Amino acid sequence: MNAPLFILAFTLLVVFVLAVRARRGVKMNLEQWSVGGRGFSALLVFVLMAGEIYTTFTFLGASGFAYGFGGAAFYIIVYTTQAFVLSYWLLPAVWRFANEQKLLTQPDFFSRKYDSPVVGLLVAAVSLAALLPYLILQLKGLGILVQVSSYGSISNTWAIWIGAIVMAAYVVVSGVHGSASTAVVKDVLVLAVCVFLGLYLPYHYYGGLSEMFKAIDVAKPGFLALPEAGKNLTWYLSTIAVCGLGMFMWPHTFSSVFTAKTEDHFRRNAATMPLYALVMLFSMFVGLAAVLQIPDLKGGQIDLALLKLSLNTFDPWFVGVIGAAGLLTALVPSSIMLVSAATLFSRNIYRFARPRASESHLSHVAKLAAFALTVISVCFAIQGVQSIVALLIMGYSLVSQVLPSLLMSLTRNNPVNKLGAGSGMVIGVATVAWMVLTGSSLARMFPSQLWLRDVNPGLIALLLNVTVMFVVSAATKRQMANVPA
Repeated sequence: MNAPLFILAFTLLVVFVLAVRARRGVKMNLEQWSVGGRGFSALLVFVLMAGEIYTTFTFLGASGFAYGFGGAAFYIIVYTTQAFVLSYWLLPAVWRFANEQKLLTQPDFFSRKYDSPVVGLLVAAVSLAALLPYLILQLKGLGILVQVSSYGSISNTWAIWIGAIVMAAYVVVSGVHGSASTAVVKDVLVLAVCVFLGLYLPYHYYGGLSEMFKAIDVAKPGFLALPEAGKNLTWYLSTIAVCGLGMFMWPHTFSSVFTAKTEDHFRRNAATMPLYALVMLFSMFVGLAAVLQIPDLKGGQIDLALLKLSLNTFDPWFVGVIGAAGLLTALVPSSIMLVSAATLFSRNIYRFARPRASESHLSHVAKLAAFALTVISVCFAIQGVQSIVALLIMGYSLVSQVLPSLLMSLTRNNPVNKLGAGSGMVIGVATVAWMVLTGSSLARMFPSQLWLRDVNPGLIALLLNVTVMFVVSAATKRQMANVPA
């Protein structure tokens, strides 16, 4: 066994042992399995939410996007900071209602707020539609990281299967407790590796960060600025808006709010999370360092920028360490997503069909769903998908469609009823799906306004969503008032 493969295997074993041990002394009912009994400390909530946010996107997506698109990549720092600022006010309000009602999933929240299981079912469908591709992306990233960092000793397919089986096994045994315990290890290792790579590689190849930026600007003038078309200012601002508003709308991020012991945890985390976002910045520095050193990556291959440059620079054992950090960025977030998706399926889809199912039965269904969703995700990950960033931005466009009805539900006198909330979400999701699948844009409808071509589809969908939500609510206000409670 070569050194990188040994390091990867050892890391996988440590993760599995830590995750399984995390269930000790815990009676693993569905509440403990999915939201940790609502007793996590501020530190655990911090690493759990960071574990969900800093995924293989941190290693492959952020560096690859910087490699491929230059200055446009800095949208990542802006939207994450925007989301953390929003969380200071949003998450405590969500936590208070969820804790009072003993909710376990994001659709539970909407179902209870709008007194409508159908609205909950709709949110569950939107959440799964966005979450499953996100899970697939993590497994795709895992396969790339392990295959490349092991110098091909293990194939992409086998890496995905082995990692997925280990993850599914500890998820079934320990649930979110296992995810939280491994997230601590992941955060420490990823932070150390990203900071080192982001500082060392520009110094090693260029003599420093400023020298790297000067060299890129000379070799590729304008690369570090926003272009006039494509990833331009219109795209930049609209994508920041959609991603910043949607970051805490992912079902696994949303339900992680329920794990906290008190609402004060979120205010403390909101003050420190923007600093933690700098991890992404160091990863982008690596992608930029690779621009002139690995110049031939095209299309989806741009996600390999960090790994390719590392292979050319470091000894095999350290490449193994980088691969191990990358492995954790795939496994930890994937396990959190799997817990959330399985719980969501059990409580909000399966129970919709069988409303009399007991909590014990729903717990068994959730664990079976975890295995089934793992197998489905593995099959799609092996087939291959497009660029990590492109699919992630599309996912943000989908999950952000639940935000308007969420914000209205937190007001003292909600002007939106269940018909308005449901109609708005349907129009928003349908708009995203239509624009992405057909490649349509407002530029075709308004050819004289070419700047509209680059508006993020999610922002257009959000505007339509809000309009329909209020119009339908106003039109059906009298009708809903006559409906018996």
